[in-house]
Amino acid sequence: MDFKHISVLLEESVNSLNIKPDGVYIDCTAGGGGHSAVILSHLGEGGRLICVDQDPTAVQVVTERFKGDDRVTVVHNNFSSFAQILDELGIEGVDGVVADLGVSSHQLDTAERGFSFHKDAPLDMRMSQAGKSARDIVNTYSEKQLYTIIKAYGEEKFSDRVARAIVKAREAKPIETTIELSDVVSNAIPAKFRRNAHPARKTFQAIRIEVNGELDVLKETLPVMFDRLNDEGVISIITFHSLEDKIVKDFFRTLKEGCVCPKDFPVCVCGRKPKAVVKSAGVKASEKELDDNNRSRSAKLRTAMKISQ
Repeated sequence: MDFKHISVLLEESVNSLNIKPDGVYIDCTAGGGGHSAVILSHLGEGGRLICVDQDPTAVQVVTERFKGDDRVTVVHNNFSSFAQILDELGIEGVDGVVADLGVSSHQLDTAERGFSFHKDAPLDMRMSQAGKSARDIVNTYSEKQLYTIIKAYGEEKFSDRVARAIVKAREAKPIETTIELSDVVSNAIPAKFRRNAHPARKTFQAIRIEVNGELDVLKETLPVMFDRLNDEGVISIITFHSLEDKIVKDFFRTLKEGCVCPKDFPVCVCGRKPKAVVKSAGVKASEKELDDNNRSRSAKLRTAMKISQ
């Protein structure tokens, strides 16, 4: 099965893991196996790699790609189940975690998945291919709910106009396809603001985030990932928009903070010590990578290493 995906910041993210030949690593968003394959190339016979993905197509692809390699375990799950996955595999701690939070090229380019505003398809956007779809959200959320998610997750300046236009359009008939939604959103945006980027881009992002609960999952799972790192283990996260990046940046900031006592205290009474060293802070794609893959333009890599306590 063809699963086209160009892994973003591949060299930078894998190098940041400082891979030990006998270490245990988990790729939380295995996709087509790009990051996993490079991690495997650094592992010896005693190493182990867990490939996790919620997309059944990706699971099928990486299962076939790494078939026969006893070092690899493929798990069909969302990385929100991080602790459960490790517990079920009898793994107490890992030496490295990598997560590429972007929508894969395969998901974007497969029209029927309903992620793209360029290709006509049923409104879907479910990475897991199960549960609530984009169609459900667009046709059942109230105007206030739509406004809230489009403003918060899409950072859309005209979120009120877009929400109002969606509700008005669906009064005539349900909005069923990506192009129908794209047209409704585009017509709601003033003409002079449609020039630089596709006017539906931010709304599609917002609805996709809501469908998959992406920000909540990230916020809740980062502490679990870090907790299950072995000493000097590394967590590397690739984000694709400012909301994700802020969550990772803020979490890493709390890990590296030491004493939080007021500066006028003569001695520390809080006893707080740094838990991690931030190794990479907002690394972006090189000019060459941008030329090869324009989808890398918004990617940022942040990496932290757990300090022995």
